[in-house]
Amino acid sequence: MADIIKIDNLIKSYGQVKAVQDLSFKVKEGELFAFLGVNGAGKSTTISIMCGTLNKDGGKVIIDGVDIDENSDDTRRAIGVVFQNSVLDKALSVRDNLIHRASLYGIHGKECDERINELSAVLDFKDFIDRPVQKLSGGQRRKADIARALIHKPKILILDEPTTGLDPQTRTVMWGVIENLRKTENMTVFLTTHYMEEAADADYVVIIDGGKIVAEGTPVELKNRYTGDYVTVYGIDTEQAKLLSEKYEEVVGGVRFLVEDTAAATALIVSHPELFKDYEVTKGKMDSVFLSVTGKKLTGDNNG
Repeated sequence: MADIIKIDNLIKSYGQVKAVQDLSFKVKEGELFAFLGVNGAGKSTTISIMCGTLNKDGGKVIIDGVDIDENSDDTRRAIGVVFQNSVLDKALSVRDNLIHRASLYGIHGKECDERINELSAVLDFKDFIDRPVQKLSGGQRRKADIARALIHKPKILILDEPTTGLDPQTRTVMWGVIENLRKTENMTVFLTTHYMEEAADADYVVIIDGGKIVAEGTPVELKNRYTGDYVTVYGIDTEQAKLLSEKYEEVVGGVRFLVEDTAAATALIVSHPELFKDYEVTKGKMDSVFLSVTGKKLTGDNNG
């Protein structure tokens, strides 16, 4: 797959504060790319530079084969953004918001109507398309936000904390729509999130801290590198657990061991097969990866 985003040695400072320090990464076309970091890590700064709303101090940013310094209009057209905080005009209806947004890209009349109808079918908002945004639920507003970002058929969809504040059902529906767009239109999705289960589904993950990359790889690579495996054994007590000479914690109905990797889990099972009548082996979570790499917990702050 070709690289649709290429960032080389990106630098941005605010006075003495180095927001982005020599940042370099690539995103492949059609990929779900997770860009993770705590508040102030440099995520929002990087996204603003990619979108052309903030000037960089140094480095190179290429979007869909075009250098943003040479043709910012083309690079902006390649990108659609769903911000954590809605940017819709609350007094206007969903339809009027979309018509206004489409006009900024030269989409008018019949072409505009057809595009809105397409999005209405895909995102299922025809029931409230003529309702003022201020009267929508959180899930309905998020659908309208996504439609706004997609109105001009961008190749890259940037999702900046897209599911913050949404109930689990709405989050599931939203991700179903996004995955469908990836499959049908080969859309690249650039995600920032503090929900680690969303990052766990990414094709590639970059974690930044203090404006620098501190870890990157596929979720499986990162889990193998920075966390161990968990072996949960049900139906045994702490006295039996001590026979295995491994660190453990009590859980409902049994005991959980943390081991270095899957090979160590296998060795543990083989050493005392009589204890492993009912058990499961799971990899560490992305939360553990993030904490191991940065020493911090990822929360819902949306700045930086």
